[in-house]
Amino acid sequence: VRRDFTATGPNRLWLTDITEHATSEGKLYLCAIKDVFSKRIVGYSIDTRMKSRLAVTALNNAVARRGRVTGCILHSDRGSQFRSRKFVWALDRHRIVGSIGRVGAAGDNAAMES
Repeated sequence: VRRDFTATGPNRLWLTDITEHATSEGKLYLCAIKDVFSKRIVGYSIDTRMKSRLAVTALNNAVARRGRVTGCILHSDRGSQFRSRKFVWALDRHRIVGSIGRVGAAGDNAAMES
């Protein structure tokens, strides 16, 4: 996306990231997907393990809630979950275009974290 985090309509550009949350029972991981146009979370997944399944489930959840997403761009950091074979297959299955930020480009996550 070349750091252009704007969209002219819904389901054109989504962002995703995984955050870790400490609880009294251990760590929880949250993978959220945000629509840049509406600035709303359109899908998410929570798990006790940070594996590719976490990202795939969040993607499937977003697609189920939003319907027609063919051609949507999903931008992420370079986390292994977003580069996994399972995640890439899920992107292809839903006809979503994957976009990954540059190494060391911490500003890419600012749009997701705000």
